[in-house]
Amino acid sequence: MRIAGERIKRTRLIQTEKYVVAVEVEMVIPPDDASEPCYESETVQLLKEIRERAERGDVAWLTSLGKVYAAVDAA
Repeated sequence: MRIAGERIKRTRLIQTEKYVVAVEVEMVIPPDDASEPCYESETVQLLKEIRERAERGDVAWLTSLGKVYAAVDAA
């Protein structure tokens, strides 16, 4: 479902125990309430899928969407 309004791009960080994934997503500033940008349902689903795949370690798929940072163990 498309929400009417101005569209802006923002980088979001999705963090799991092993990875942090930085992806650029689209947010919408609705004309009825311009106080805060919101996500469309498709974007919310994408963010959930990114988190699930990061938890499974699907690095190849994650790198196709954005930057992937891996945690390293302390010495």
